[in-house]
Amino acid sequence: MRYAAIDIGSNAVRLLIADIIRNDDVISFKKNTLVRVPLRLGDDAFIDRRISEPKAEDLVKTMAAFRNLMDVYKVSKYMACATSAMREAVNGASLLDVINGAGIDLKIIDGREEARIIYNSRIEQHLNNNKAYLYIDVGGGSTELSVFADSKLVASASFNVGTIRILDNQDREETWDEMRTWVKTHTKEFKAVYGIGTGGNINKLSRLANNNKEDKPISFTKLKSLYQYLNSFSLKDRINVLGLNHDRADVIIPACEIFLTLMKAGRLRQIIVPRVGLADGIIQTLIDNSVTESLEEKKLE
Repeated sequence: MRYAAIDIGSNAVRLLIADIIRNDDVISFKKNTLVRVPLRLGDDAFIDRRISEPKAEDLVKTMAAFRNLMDVYKVSKYMACATSAMREAVNGASLLDVINGAGIDLKIIDGREEARIIYNSRIEQHLNNNKAYLYIDVGGGSTELSVFADSKLVASASFNVGTIRILDNQDREETWDEMRTWVKTHTKEFKAVYGIGTGGNINKLSRLANNNKEDKPISFTKLKSLYQYLNSFSLKDRINVLGLNHDRADVIIPACEIFLTLMKAGRLRQIIVPRVGLADGIIQTLIDNSVTESLEEKKLE
């Protein structure tokens, strides 16, 4: 049995196909295939407040391709979610109808729903009961934050600070201030706070920090040093010399700035990178829904 997750983000569009594994009463999943298409919808949405016709066409073609791939892989259940760019585009709703007509049941989710689904990626597996954590998910259009203590969710919020938004000079200093204040307010009662980071950029930063070896937590000092190193290269050299992908070489700099700002505001000692994200949370949500449906069916028998 296979499930699929479609994540339409501000920087890239992703399809994750996962094999569902049943071991007695425990259901888990193993990633089978991941397809990533860097459409950069945020460039349109954050500047012009609408998705341009060329990018809208590319998105519909991508969704049709994803539909065909899911059919070939015999996916039994899927969920498709669009985030910040589609939320802010004035033609987001009409584009949603076109995509639904192409065979993809898509929904545009708000920041809190996005944070909830990301949290459902079983992030608690990385938590220590005796520690406090700030969970940070940095996207192209927004940053989702959650504070955990005693393995329980204390508070969560979404802020319109993202890598594409920063590159397009569409971020606002007031939003940065609100985000910093929120972090300070919700972490000040804890003596020590640790970070958990998700998103393509922090995953890449973790690989760079650990020389592509086993992931270890990244300290503030290590991340700042890495940021200064990357920033010392031109965009062209980050691609040609460091070997970063074209769609990663520019956004990785503002991503560093977001993480460093939040680590400083929350006095984070280090940041853990479990390499999960919205797509993982979607798969887990589908599994949870299936379990709930199965239990309800048994009650009716």
